[in-house]
Amino acid sequence: MSKWIPVLVVEDDEFVWEALRRSLKLYGFQVHLAKNGPEGLRLANETKPAFILLDWMMPEMDGLEVLSELKHSKKTQGIPVFMLTDRGKIGDLDQAFELAADDYITKPLDLMQLGRMVKAKWERFTSPATVR
Repeated sequence: MSKWIPVLVVEDDEFVWEALRRSLKLYGFQVHLAKNGPEGLRLANETKPAFILLDWMMPEMDGLEVLSELKHSKKTQGIPVFMLTDRGKIGDLDQAFELAADDYITKPLDLMQLGRMVKAKWERFTSPATVR
């Protein structure tokens, strides 16, 4: 990639966000990190990322609350949000899609493949042939 693509990672687990940061950087993403929901909302407004990787289960403010605020704000509603979750059941994911999540990535994450997987999702999402 010739241009860095800004991405915001909202994740409370230090191991996971550090793995995401390292892996995404290898694939041309400029990573901004938020360790909780309120910080994620602030950074989403300040950095205007191309997309957001949002952890579902966080203390203080969970991912669904953050997603709802992102999608109801005129400044952030157009930013694609990919949920990071270990909740792989269809019923669980329906909640996120009802709040306008754009995609999801299930945990545990394959750290060796993570950057490539996120890049592929992003390219698929931004492809002109993608129907939304």
